[in-house]
Amino acid sequence: MLLARTLIAASLLLAPAALAQSRSDMPHLETKNGRHALIVDGAPFLMLGGQVNNSSNYAAPLAKAWPVLDRIHANTIEVPVAWQQLEPQEGRFDFSFVQTLLDEARKHDKRIVLLWFGAWKNTGLAYTPDWVKLDNRRFPRMKTKEGKDHDVLSPHGEATLAADKRAFVQLMTYVRDHDPQNTVIMVQPENEVGSYRNPRDHGAAAQALFDGPVPAALTRALDKPSGTWASVFGGEADRAFNTWHTARYIEALASAGKAIKPLPIYVNASLTNPFEPVDPMTVSSGGPQGDVIDIWKAAAPSVDIAAPDIYDRASRNVFRHFDLYARPDNALMVPEIGNAAEYARYFWAALGRGAIGFAPFGMDDTDYFNYPLGAKRLDDATLNAFGDKYRIMASAPWAKIAFDHPVWGTAKPDDGAPVSTTMGDWTITASFGQWQFGQRDWFPKADLPAWAEQPVGGMVVAQLSANEFLFTGDHVRVQFAAKEGSAPGGMIVRVEEGHFDAQGDWVMDRIWNGDQTDYGLNLIDQPVWLKVTMGRYH
Repeated sequence: MLLARTLIAASLLLAPAALAQSRSDMPHLETKNGRHALIVDGAPFLMLGGQVNNSSNYAAPLAKAWPVLDRIHANTIEVPVAWQQLEPQEGRFDFSFVQTLLDEARKHDKRIVLLWFGAWKNTGLAYTPDWVKLDNRRFPRMKTKEGKDHDVLSPHGEATLAADKRAFVQLMTYVRDHDPQNTVIMVQPENEVGSYRNPRDHGAAAQALFDGPVPAALTRALDKPSGTWASVFGGEADRAFNTWHTARYIEALASAGKAIKPLPIYVNASLTNPFEPVDPMTVSSGGPQGDVIDIWKAAAPSVDIAAPDIYDRASRNVFRHFDLYARPDNALMVPEIGNAAEYARYFWAALGRGAIGFAPFGMDDTDYFNYPLGAKRLDDATLNAFGDKYRIMASAPWAKIAFDHPVWGTAKPDDGAPVSTTMGDWTITASFGQWQFGQRDWFPKADLPAWAEQPVGGMVVAQLSANEFLFTGDHVRVQFAAKEGSAPGGMIVRVEEGHFDAQGDWVMDRIWNGDQTDYGLNLIDQPVWLKVTMGRYH
């Protein structure tokens, strides 16, 4: 008995130290010099993800995801856990799928991003339990101006929030108690929150709040005068109001979940054309779109990242969405993007803006495809479009490199025009649709490459020092030159093709020269790592 008491006392003394150690090892975000990193197992981690289809959150369809994820060299799976499956009867919880997911992910050497499908899934309530769906008095839907029910749960429903938060806390508690190795690295509470065709709740409780003052925390954050929602936001009042209160709802879940296990938490947004005025009737009003991130930051400080779901094939729009979300106070993460092959090139553009993760949607073999948003089928060409990029990035400590150094990247724009940037004293230009040899105008009768008219191609580069660059890409010609107005004599001194060893150190495999460097540095269907050294002769 004395020995047992001694052991118990010793364990209690050790507990705080053990807890501190576990928290230091917890996946988390770090920021320095305006750059962001997701830290997993104590080191920067690039999430090479794949999200399964919505109803693949059961054991049988989940089994059909692993071969696809292995095929594309993914290191992370994004999987929904639905409120209806976790709490089918009020107060009775079923964690069998969660445990299956943990076991299977470890077996397949994958990390997990948990997607909590609670009160919102694409704004709707389809993934709530039956006892929530059918009790409109206790769990009220939003009201329209005409006083009709709108099929979206109100963010002002106190009972809804209490029940949703209770279930989410149960999920986080299970993860804390059954995942000490941090297989789960991030959590998304709810999914594409907001409301279409009804910008805010017009119920009595919501209307009273709308007629009252804007919270001081929001007016301070936006540097706006005090007043009612209508007086402060004018024609944008309905959407601003719903954004604040939806974000406050999510904050309640996020803060409660982090109190259990402080994993990074992000929210995802359904988007509209970023170059057109936002129509509050057609946007998912309340969601974290790029133009209302500041409201979300003020309302939901426990949410680490606001993230875009990209189902727009137009390059101009995709680049703009990336730019809206890549902020000093917001790490760029792409938790959903269409799984058609043409979306794969945007991986390079995302990384070039410092993205910490990327995940095409629908990456399982359950024979469901959301075309025209995504691919018609997951054929070899489609899988290779993502897999070749994931393979090369998995072979390098890119997350650490990008956290420590300036990066830039681009994808082939829809018009196929070259894209350039300046890094230090050097200009880097990516062009598309060319053979590896010569210039197009030299051989007017030669066939154009098959990829010349296809939406493929891109690259990403890190500036390792003033004159050293590391890059990779595919279907791209990359040219390095002295920037305009700089000192004369600028030139490529050396181009190394190489790889990284197990310690993350660069190993040179061969030197490129002659034909391989005379016409730019050309990468076609198989990305490789190239280290470029620039210099000036005297």
